[in-house]
This record gives sequence, structure tokens and C-alpha cells, in this order.
Amino acid sequence: MDQRRHKLTQKLSKKAKRQEHILKALELDPAMRVNDLARRLDVSQETVRRDLSELDDSGRIKRTYGGAVRATRFEPHLAERLQLHIKERERIAQKAVELLGDHESLFVGGGSTTFHFARALKSADRRLTVLTPSFGIATELASNAKIEVLFLPGQVEPREGLVHGPETLEYIGRYRTPLAVVGATAVDEEGVSEALLSSARVYQAMIQSADRTLVLADSSKMGGRSLRVVLKWNPNVDLLTDSQPSDSIRQAAEDAGTQILVAP
Repeated sequence: MDQRRHKLTQKLSKKAKRQEHILKALELDPAMRVNDLARRLDVSQETVRRDLSELDDSGRIKRTYGGAVRATRFEPHLAERLQLHIKERERIAQKAVELLGDHESLFVGGGSTTFHFARALKSADRRLTVLTPSFGIATELASNAKIEVLFLPGQVEPREGLVHGPETLEYIGRYRTPLAVVGATAVDEEGVSEALLSSARVYQAMIQSADRTLVLADSSKMGGRSLRVVLKWNPNVDLLTDSQPSDSIRQAAEDAGTQILVAP
């Protein structure tokens, strides 16, 4: 019985690694053929087809004839996104500042909604330590002498204006904060997903190093799924948005213990 369980665990682990490689490959090349993936992974084409079917069912990719493409939920560059849904994101940002309570330190992820949060936070008359991988957020908050900004080290991601990589993850692991504030590419019944694998890993590390997570996501992010799931709904997560999500998302989140908050 133990041997069978061990073999099953190994099989599932190999499949998870294969599917992770497929997602990474599609990050570099948004459309790939089954035979190319099979050759790259050194497995049969039938194995690749099964993996692609599972990833398609979960919404993380889209199957095509003879191959696959990345999921349709993409994000334009940060500079473009900062011009979208401004009023909704400002409402979310202001409410997020009110929710900070007496926390003295927090992680803040990159992105457009978290940038609006930083703009709202910089006028706060309080002492605070903020750890962030985002150039824009670090610069924004540095104008407040009471806020100590720790800008994370790492490799530059120019599309998002943030850093990532092993050095970033190692640095995050040195700290423990009461709260991580992150944005989202997409929000669905399972949780929060991110378009870029590099930034997704950074946000996952921040979430793991924080006691609680506050997700900031306007209504345009609701529904669909992007490339990498950053977190699944759980009791240590709060979702702050500008309007109630669909019944299915709300029910799934609340069933998992996540609180949904709507900015006035």
C-alpha cells in the first residue's frame, strides 16, 4: 500500500513539474506545438496532450489544433494600466490605507492598483516600514520621511518596473511582516493569478512571509485566469474591490474563509 502511494506521489510530482515547464515555455513563446513540447520535455506527444488538456480545463492555457497558446488574460505594460480604471482604483487605495490599522511594516507588490495605494499611503502621518520590489512604489513612498522604504534587490523586469529572481526571493525570506498588499491580473473562483511568472514568484514569497494578505483588485480583474496562480482563497486573505464580484467567485472565496470588502 505504501509503495503504491509512493509511486502515485512520484507520478503526480512529475506531472506537476512537466506542466510548470509548459507554462514557462509559453511565457517565452506564446504559441507552441505538441511535438515541440514533447521533444523539449522528452515525453510522448500523448503525455503532452493530456497535460495540455488539464491546463486548458483549469483556464491556464488555451488548446489549439496541434498545440497551445497562453491564456487570454494578458496585461498591458504598467504605464498603460495606470491610465485605466483610475477612479475605482483610487477608491480601493483609500480604503486599503484605512484598513492598515496599527501595522508597522508590510510588503507591497508591484502593479497599477498597488501604485495607487502607495500614492494614498504617502500622505499618511505615521511611521511605517514598507518592503517592495517596485521602483515606482519605492519612489512614491520615499517622499514621506516617516516611511522607511526597503527596496528589494534583484534582476530588473522593465515591463513592470520591478525586480525579481533568486536574490529577491532570498531577501524576502529574511523578513516577517503582519501584512502583504498585492494586486492581481485576474481573480476567479480558485483565487488570484498573475500574468508574469517572474513577478508571481515574488508575490508568492511575500505572501508566505506575511501573516495576512490584502488583495487589491478592481472589477475589471474579476473572472478568467492568468498564467500563474499566486494564492488560493483561505482565511488569511482579504479581497478589497470596488463592487461585489460574481456570485460564484464570492461564494468560493467566502466558503474558503476569505473576507470580501467593497470600497465605498
